[in-house]
Parts: sequence; C-alpha cells; structure tokens
Amino acid sequence: MAKTDILKEIIAKKRERLAAAMQQLSQEALQAALAGLPATRPFKEVIAKPRQIALIAEIKQSSPSKGMIRQEFDIQQIAGSYQEAGAQAVSVLTEEDFFKGQASYINEVKGIFSGPVLRKDFILEAYQVYESRYLGADAILLIADLLTKDKLSEFMAIADSLAMDYIVEVHDVKELKKVLSLKVPIIGINNRNLRTLEVDFKTTEKLFTLIPRDKIVVVESGIRNSQDVLFLKILGASAVLIGTAFMEAPEIKQKVEEVMGW
Repeated sequence: MAKTDILKEIIAKKRERLAAAMQQLSQEALQAALAGLPATRPFKEVIAKPRQIALIAEIKQSSPSKGMIRQEFDIQQIAGSYQEAGAQAVSVLTEEDFFKGQASYINEVKGIFSGPVLRKDFILEAYQVYESRYLGADAILLIADLLTKDKLSEFMAIADSLAMDYIVEVHDVKELKKVLSLKVPIIGINNRNLRTLEVDFKTTEKLFTLIPRDKIVVVESGIRNSQDVLFLKILGASAVLIGTAFMEAPEIKQKVEEVMGW
C-alpha cells in the first residue's frame, strides 16, 4: 500500500486557509499595513558566526510525524527558556492544522526573546511573504520542493525588499541544484523527507559537500544530542535548527545546554 503523501494534505489545507486570509485582508491592504513597522532583527548575522555553531531553537506543539509533542504548551515560558539558554534565533511554526501553530505566536515570542524570529510555514504565494513581515517575522523558510525557480526568485526579491532574511530548504540533489542556480545566501538541509516524514542523517552528509563554502548552511531535523551537533560543527555547518528534542524535554533550558554543549 502506498504511503500517504502528507505534504499534499498540508498544502491543500494551507491553500484553503490562504484563500480565506486573502478575502479578509487583500494583498494591497496587507502591503499598506507594513509602513511604520519596527525594523527587522538581523537573522543572517547571528547564525553565521565563524568557528561556532549557532542554534535556531524551534517552537512547535505538534507535528504530523509525532502528533502532540508538548502538552504543557506555554509559548511565553518556552521563549523565555530559549532566551535564558542563549539560543541565537527562534523558529516559530505558524501552520495551524498539522503543527497547531498560530500566526500570533511570532509577536508573542518577540516580546520575550531578544533575537530574531524565523517564521516556519508552507509559503506558496507572495501574499505570505508580505504577511510574514506583517506578523513580525525577521526571516522566513522557503521550501525548494514546493516552489519553482521563478517563484523562489520572486519571493526572495520580496523578502529582500522587506529586509527579511530567508532559509531556502532542500532535501535532495535536484532541489539543491535548483537553489544553487540562484543567489541564495542561507541553505537549509532538511534530513526529513516531507512526503514520507522519514528522517535520514545521511542526507546532510550527501548534500553538504556539494554546497559552496561561501554559503551559510543550516541543518534541520533529527538532531537529538551533543554528538549530532559536534558532528555537524566539525562538518562545517553554520547552524542547527532543533525543535522536537527541546519540545519533548521537561526542562527546556537544561536540554538546550546539554544538546548544544554550552
């Protein structure tokens, strides 16, 4: 029996929600609302420090692969734990149906965490890039598998115009080739196959060597302990994006220090 392509389900639901959002607030009105917003916090700078590996600590309550990850979900407490632990940036899942995210979480986190906040969602339309800035995001995630080369270029140009950084995420050689043909400063390697949800650390080993040294590389998914982080630091990754390991931990700050070796 063929496995369900979970990504198709996520995208179908996302398109429904997007249509509803665009009816409530047009793109023109959304763009007009961006005037006078506070400046974005620099994301690229904080995750690209030489000779150290930065942490993008993720906030998510649930996921399609794990179901409910954290029952006691206090967004402010989690953001405070990441602040105290010294995370360089925070990633906030805003997808509602499969990750139980909320758009409002970004500004809640920014009220407590002093560093930059990445909006992690399934961005399919230019509208969502403007929306991310409106919601308070300093950076966004763009998934190469979901976007044509032209769409990637368009969304990157919009993000640049709004002073937002972006991670362009790849999972295989074909996606990486597409991304390397564009001027992408930050490349994310996702060890998770978004269609089957399986995690394979070899994805990073395979793709990392194909990425030019001047790129900032963020490794995502399946990073569980200090050995994983040390391996990626030696490999030369600039940053790790870790969510589940922290969300499952009773004491988040303690877990961050343990995993990162701080």
